[in-house]
Amino acid sequence: MATVQVGGVEVAYARAGHGPPLVLVHGAGVDGRMWQPQLTDLEDEFTVVAWDEPGAGRSSDLPAGFGLTDFAHCLAAVIEALRLGPAHVAGLSWGGTVVLELYRHRPDLVRTLLLVDTYAGWKGSLPPEEVAARVEGAERMLAVPREQFDPTLPGLFAGDPPAAFVPLLDAMAGEVRPETMGAELFMMAEADQRDLLPTITVPTLLLWGELDVRSPLSVARAFAEAIPNAELVVLPGAGHVSNLETPERFNHAARTFCRAHP
Repeated sequence: MATVQVGGVEVAYARAGHGPPLVLVHGAGVDGRMWQPQLTDLEDEFTVVAWDEPGAGRSSDLPAGFGLTDFAHCLAAVIEALRLGPAHVAGLSWGGTVVLELYRHRPDLVRTLLLVDTYAGWKGSLPPEEVAARVEGAERMLAVPREQFDPTLPGLFAGDPPAAFVPLLDAMAGEVRPETMGAELFMMAEADQRDLLPTITVPTLLLWGELDVRSPLSVARAFAEAIPNAELVVLPGAGHVSNLETPERFNHAARTFCRAHP
């Protein structure tokens, strides 16, 4: 793991391979290890980078008052540390919201966007009653004693979690910090990035699980209508964590898209 310091926050990231940079930004309740099948498969053609966001994995805790813009600035620092120029930047779920915020503040660092089963913030993508239900669920999750804390969100997979990745999922879940999880979920509830979408000028891939119930295909279609010339690829049989449910299809789509936009 390499690290970069951003205003007193230490941000860790894994790096593999050589070639154009492809930066992978994980969702809430996990860390950079969720990109394991992408790191190993795509390193033959790309410099693949998976960060541990501030407050997760091997990165330091979130400072008080840390917000969505701060996540974006930390991600910008990771890309700048690579010294490889603008990057293909992929974000899944909460990670996609962070990636959009990166584009808002530092479009010069973004070669292409890969938005995966994500949101323009919950407020920007979901009905108000669904946002309220998720906030209530987050409050219940965080109200239990720390030793009983379970960061697993409902509806992550189309069926059972892929057996090959269950040990990895369990390991990541065991290391989730409740303070980080709570901060992210409440940021998502307030975020509305719909104003940003029509201003995106870089090539954009929308990569979506066909059976995603957390960010359904209606959200993907709203992105496709709002972002000029966005390309939508639907992964059959996959749910919200499509990179683990159908890694071969996911990697093929990501590789094809990034290769088309050198």
